[in-house]
Amino acid sequence: MKKLKYLPLLLIFLVVSCSSVNVYNDYDKKVDFTQFKTFAFYKPGVDKVEISDLDKKRILKSIEAEMLAKGFTKSENPDLLVNFFTKSREQVDVNAFNNSWGYGYGYGWNPYIWGGNRTTVRTTTQGTLFIDLIDAKKKEMVWQGEGQGEIFKNQKNKEERIGEFVKEILKQYPPQKK
Repeated sequence: MKKLKYLPLLLIFLVVSCSSVNVYNDYDKKVDFTQFKTFAFYKPGVDKVEISDLDKKRILKSIEAEMLAKGFTKSENPDLLVNFFTKSREQVDVNAFNNSWGYGYGYGWNPYIWGGNRTTVRTTTQGTLFIDLIDAKKKEMVWQGEGQGEIFKNQKNKEERIGEFVKEILKQYPPQKK
């Protein structure tokens, strides 16, 4: 009975761990990131992204909100240009489970074993969002963040998930000097 007490906690842990975003970043170690105060979107790059216009708007809105929350100002003459691009792939997970039971000994056919095999197949879409920050004066990329995780098709979860991706990626900007 004690083991059942922890079951809800385990289920919550599993749900949270399945919805995480794995994030990575890379940056130019010679750049002083404190000099950047303003930003704008790099329109030629954003226009090339091959996703729906609705998803583009969601990503742009999320990036803008995060940049403003970090104290940046949107500007016509920016210090940083923000670009992004996406990748996705289908992932298929196959789980084969043998739930046979019975009694007997040895290998081979046994008339005293009951049950059978159960195979489940789960298909998910794994997405990657890259956010590039470009020094507007030098036209050089100074920082890139990447987020990977499961993406959803339904509209309600999609907006929340995009926000989660962007927030987790930009949480790593500016990079901490070591």
